Amino acid sequence: MSTAPDASLLAALADARAWPFEEARRLIARLDRMPGGKDKTVIFETGYGPSGLPHIGTFGEVARTSMVRHAFEALTEGKRKTRLICFSDDMDGLRKVPDNVPNKDMLRAYLDMPLSRVPDPFTRAPDASSASGGADKNAYQSFAAHNNARLRRFLDQFGFEYEFFSATERYASGDMDATLLRMLDVYDKVMAIILPTLGPDRQATYSPFLPVSPTSGKVLQVPMIARDAKAGTITYVDPDTGKQVETRVTGGAVKCQWKADWAMRWTALGVDYEMAGKDLIDSVTLSSQICKVLGGTPPEGFNYELFLDEKGQKISKSKGNGLTIEDWLKYASPESLSLFMYQKPKSAKKLFFDVIPRAADEYLQFIAAYPTQEAKQKLDNPTWHIHSGLPPHAELPITFGLLLNLVGVSNTEDKAVLWGFIRRYAADATPAKFPIMDHLAGYAINYYRDFIKPTKIYRAATADEAIALGALDAMLGAAPSGATGSALQDMVYAAGKENGYTKETLRAWFQAIYEVLLGQSQGPRFGSFIELYGVPETRALIARGLKGDLVA
Repeated sequence: MSTAPDASLLAALADARAWPFEEARRLIARLDRMPGGKDKTVIFETGYGPSGLPHIGTFGEVARTSMVRHAFEALTEGKRKTRLICFSDDMDGLRKVPDNVPNKDMLRAYLDMPLSRVPDPFTRAPDASSASGGADKNAYQSFAAHNNARLRRFLDQFGFEYEFFSATERYASGDMDATLLRMLDVYDKVMAIILPTLGPDRQATYSPFLPVSPTSGKVLQVPMIARDAKAGTITYVDPDTGKQVETRVTGGAVKCQWKADWAMRWTALGVDYEMAGKDLIDSVTLSSQICKVLGGTPPEGFNYELFLDEKGQKISKSKGNGLTIEDWLKYASPESLSLFMYQKPKSAKKLFFDVIPRAADEYLQFIAAYPTQEAKQKLDNPTWHIHSGLPPHAELPITFGLLLNLVGVSNTEDKAVLWGFIRRYAADATPAKFPIMDHLAGYAINYYRDFIKPTKIYRAATADEAIALGALDAMLGAAPSGATGSALQDMVYAAGKENGYTKETLRAWFQAIYEVLLGQSQGPRFGSFIELYGVPETRALIARGLKGDLVA
C-alpha cells in the first residue's frame, strides 16, 4: 500500500475534503486522545458473516475502509504503521438456510452448528441423485471455508492489502482468552447493558456466552445457571441431555453473542476503526458500551447507508437479491465497482445491473480528468482514492456508453469487428495501445448479450418521423468526408428543426431516432455515434428503419 502522497500534493492535504480524509482526521483525533495512541499500530477492521455468499456490500466495506486507511497514511506521511484485518465470524451458528444455495435439505440437518462445521453445500452432494453422485473431491471443509475462500479470492483480485482472521481459529488458539475471561469477570455489567434492549422471553435465556455443546456440537443459546470467574467457567443445562455442563470460556469452548463478540473483538485486537451499515447503529452503541466495560476504547467509524435492489428492498446475503461481485465484473471493470462504493457512502443507492454502464463511464471520465487537475482537485478525484494515490494514465477514444450502443446496432459479439469501428474514430487505436478499451469491448459484448439484446423493441416511424429521418439521410449524403461528430450532431438537430420539431419537442425527435433505429427509448449523442458507426452505415440503418426491416 502506498504510504505518502506525491510531494506536489502535500501542500493540498490540509484542504482535502473528500470523505476518506474526513474519516482519517477523526481517527487521528481519537488516537491523539488515547494513552499511547500516537505510538500504536493502527488497526482497521472489517467484519464478515459467512452464513451466505459474500456480496458486493461485503466488498464495499473493505474497499471503503481501505480508502480511509490510505487517506490516514497520506495525512500522517506514512509514519504510522497500519493493519487491515478482515474478520470472518465463522464460528457463529447456522441459524437459517440461505435461499441461494444448493442442497438445502442437507443444510437443515446442521442448523445451529458452527458455520465452520457445516458441510459445503456447493461441493458436497447429499445423495447419489446429485450431479456428481457423491462428495466432490475438491470440496471445502465447510460452508464457512467455501465462503471465506470466495471472499479472499475477490479481495486478492482487487489488490487489497489485508490480513484474514477466522473466528474459529482465533477462539481455538487462545487469542481471545484474556478478553473472554474479562467478559466473565464483568458479566453482570454486560448483562445490564444488553437486557434492557431485549423482550421478556429473550431476557430469560440471554447470556453473552454461547457454549458449544460437547454432545451435539451446536452453538447453544441457553441461560447460565452458574459462573465462576476465578476458575474461568460457566455452567448451563445441555438441552440435548438435560444435564448440567460446566465448561471453560476459553480455548474455543464458547462463542460470544454477536454484540458482545463485536466488543470483545475490538478489545482483544485493539481495533481503531470499523465502519458498519446504518441498520447497526444501535448495535454499535451497545457494543461500544460493552467495549468500555471490558477496558477497551471503542473504534472510530461511520455508519453507511445500505444498498437496495431494483425494487428498493434491502440486499440480503441469504436472499441473494443483490448483485454478486462476479455479476459486476462480467460487465464492467473492478475500478468502476470501486467508484460506485466511493460515491455517497451515506446515501442509500440502488444496486442492480442498470447502474453498471453509468459507473463504468463515470470512472473513465474521472481517470481522464486527473492529469490536468490542480492538486486539491486530484485529492478530491475518486480515482486518487481508488488507486491509493497513483491513478494510472488512461486515454480512451470513446465512452463505454457509446461502445454499448455500437454493439447494439452492429449486432456483433466479435471484438475484432468492434475494433474495426473504433479505428474509424481513432485510426491508430489498437488493443495493445488501449488495453482498457479492449477490456471494455468485452464487457460491452457481455452486457449487450444479457441485457440489451433481449429487450430491444423496434417500432415503425410515423409519417412525420419518416419525413425527418429522410431529411437526415439526405444531409448525411451531402456531408463532407471526415465530418466530425459535432458537425454530424448539428445535422441531426437541423433535420428535426426543419421538419416540425421545435426547441421544446426536440427530445421527442431524438427519442424517435432511438426507438426506430436502435430499438430503445434512450441512446448516445447521435452525432458521435454516426462518426463512430460510419455515415454510409448510418444511412443504411435509416433506410432499413424506414422500410420496416428493423421491426421485422
